[in-house]
Amino acid sequence: MASTGLVPHNPHFQLPVAQVRSVFQRDDVARKLAKLQSSGDQREHESLRHTYERMLERGPDRFQVKPSGVPDMSRLYDTLPNFTDALDDVKRHVALAQDCPDGIEITPMLLLGPPGIGKTHFARQLADLLGTGMNLVPMSSMTAGWLLSGSSSQWKGAKPGKVFEALVDGQYANPVIVVDEIDKASADAQYDPLGALYGLLEHDTAQRFTDEFADVAIDASQVIWITTANDARAIPEPILNRMNVFEIEPPSPDAARQIARHLYQGIRQEHGWGARFGAEPDSGVLDVLAEMPPREMRRALMTGFGNARLNRRDEVKAEDLPKPGSSRTRIGFLQ
Repeated sequence: MASTGLVPHNPHFQLPVAQVRSVFQRDDVARKLAKLQSSGDQREHESLRHTYERMLERGPDRFQVKPSGVPDMSRLYDTLPNFTDALDDVKRHVALAQDCPDGIEITPMLLLGPPGIGKTHFARQLADLLGTGMNLVPMSSMTAGWLLSGSSSQWKGAKPGKVFEALVDGQYANPVIVVDEIDKASADAQYDPLGALYGLLEHDTAQRFTDEFADVAIDASQVIWITTANDARAIPEPILNRMNVFEIEPPSPDAARQIARHLYQGIRQEHGWGARFGAEPDSGVLDVLAEMPPREMRRALMTGFGNARLNRRDEVKAEDLPKPGSSRTRIGFLQ
């Protein structure tokens, strides 16, 4: 089908909808539902029946976004200066799709680097750029392999997995799914938490991905996969081989000041009270923030804005910020 309009999500970059893509076959679902209704106790399979009915009600068609040209990504390069290689890769894939009816296909990527460096923030910015939303799967808390691929409907409390939910309950055939801290996947799980990725990260096999709960083939071939990790040694080699790996270094001092400046301006613009403060941060504030990981900068700035207001000032000063590494606040009774 032809384009139906624009994805009105990011004011800096508009992606037209290239086509509507079916993420499952309606007949497959109808057959499964008919078979279920002809079986025994309906209460036993009530959740599965509701799932099939919801799929038929929503239908299989989802939007697939497509670039009208290579976008101006200068803002992302400015705010994410240590992610240049990863951004270059995204731009290459966008360029491939700009002059044909295809949607965007981005090779699965692994962002490898120390905690707090901004890997998850990059994923959120990319999802915002593409306008398809982000689905976060935190592997550090994942103790069961079925969270990605669903659990068998024969089990008590069974339900579909995250991939099924993103495609069937979402609006897009190519959502961004972030597998966060993939190196933290529990080795104690009864089933391998990463098992589903062997097929999902391969374009051909992902076209007919079967969620164990619904037992219906889903086209997950257009999903944009971003994984993050602190240590690649904990990731199985066959999964590493399916991804483009980008080693994210800590930002240089100048790049860290640049990140801090953009964060200051972003926070100021996001809040009504931001108009009370100057458009540019104090140089001393940038000096302090540049010593912090990007993850801590926003918290520090919010503290700084608050302290400045308490002192009836319209400028954040270095002394308003918490010291680097002092994000934990002790609460208790004085002895």
